[in-house]
Amino acid sequence: MAIIIRVLVGFLLGAGSIVSVAAEVTNASTIILNAWIVDGSGAPARRGAVRLQDDRIVAMGELEPIPGEHIVDAGGLTLTPGFIDTHSHHDRGLFEQRDAMAAVSQGVTTIVVGQDGSMTWPVKFLFDKLEQTPAAINVASYIGHGSIRNFVMNADFSRAARPEEIERMRRLVSEGMGYGALGLATGLEYDPGIYSTTEEILVLAKEVAGYGGRYISHIRSEDRYFWAAVDEIVRIGREAKIPVQISHMKLAMVDWWGQSQRLIYVLERARSEGVDITGDIYPYEYWQSDLSVLFPERDFTNRKTAEFVLRSISPPEGLLITKFTSEPALESLTIAQIAVLKGKDPAAVLMDLTVRSQLENVEDVVIGTSMRSDDVAALIQWPQANICSDGASPSRHPRGSGAFTKVLRVYVREQKLFSFEAAIHKMTGLSAAHMGFVDRGVIRPGAYADLVLLDPEQVSDHSTIEHPEARSVGIDKVWVNGVVVLNEGEATGHYPGQVIRRVDP
Repeated sequence: MAIIIRVLVGFLLGAGSIVSVAAEVTNASTIILNAWIVDGSGAPARRGAVRLQDDRIVAMGELEPIPGEHIVDAGGLTLTPGFIDTHSHHDRGLFEQRDAMAAVSQGVTTIVVGQDGSMTWPVKFLFDKLEQTPAAINVASYIGHGSIRNFVMNADFSRAARPEEIERMRRLVSEGMGYGALGLATGLEYDPGIYSTTEEILVLAKEVAGYGGRYISHIRSEDRYFWAAVDEIVRIGREAKIPVQISHMKLAMVDWWGQSQRLIYVLERARSEGVDITGDIYPYEYWQSDLSVLFPERDFTNRKTAEFVLRSISPPEGLLITKFTSEPALESLTIAQIAVLKGKDPAAVLMDLTVRSQLENVEDVVIGTSMRSDDVAALIQWPQANICSDGASPSRHPRGSGAFTKVLRVYVREQKLFSFEAAIHKMTGLSAAHMGFVDRGVIRPGAYADLVLLDPEQVSDHSTIEHPEARSVGIDKVWVNGVVVLNEGEATGHYPGQVIRRVDP
């Protein structure tokens, strides 16, 4: 039987005063001593201890160990909330790689999936399976618009949906919300979402709004029609009266380079008009997708389009083919290199590969360099931008293993764009707020014990395009729901992850 002991807990308030409260703990508790606590709110670090009981934080402040308690001496390292990846594809292969090392090794304790309109459908199946076979990390999910559109329209998706089809989608969205999905996610540059009208999305977004849900979107264009795409998501937020988030914000076309402040102005103006619009972002100048997104009109044999891509979006040497199952010899080559290899001009190569990528059973992946570092830096500093990875494992893009730790290395230590505490807020408390999470992303009594113990001076990403699986360093321990899942950089074999369902207002 657990022994109940009453202890006096002291903790700092914002003004620097100390208050004491009584907390009840048991001999099964864990205390983390001698830590610098960065609580996820953006407040300055403060020295102290944190006590965990089961899956919750029960006390913090000036604490002393009690008999029988498990003691972790932080040795002056920094304790933060677990990082929340608000746009993740780490659910791919999660049941085969339950330790989720690509995510956990960079401090991520919660992933939000169902992104870009694609999801495990129905969401109940995913949640039930996760509860039967939990992973090392927590998982929340959106309802993927593209998945339900495929389900309703099958192969006949290259058109606007009919009213009866939209009604079927609406009922499926309602069903998913009933199982605890966070809201609706679209991928409007991808098939089949690219063929949807704004009116179709509005019907579904309004259904989600009725449940207190949210809308997140890989918007309709990240290059040619970017500003119209931003206007569209603002309209959805305004008319559906729903919080909206732009996925992996970027200015992915030469014509828009240097216009980050214009984007921030548009977003801030919308917020001032009552639209709750936010964004997430990863710290790289290159994206990963498939070749078809470069042809929004799906005119894969149009030379003018191909030439525009290579002139205004990414040059031939900036488009790296990382997967092409019908000709694996092309993998790890750029369009420029393939052009030399095949004796063709780059535009002809781009058209040829894209046409071939549309054949059945052919998979293609391309990494495109089309952003500028100063725009990434400006957008990542926007107060309503939280950090995401958009990553997966395995993947050739290093974001899957290094997005969060790269932010701490580059933007905090090297460029000093913002404080360590501000960066952690963008990975934890702000992310939780943008997803509607309760009791996650913060260190305080009552919150879930998702925690990261790290060295702020050493934490760093090591992943590159050449070595994308290389793990981050400087992360000492990671707790998920009070259980250590990473210890001194190695997985512990524990799987305490929970399904995070939407909390109804």
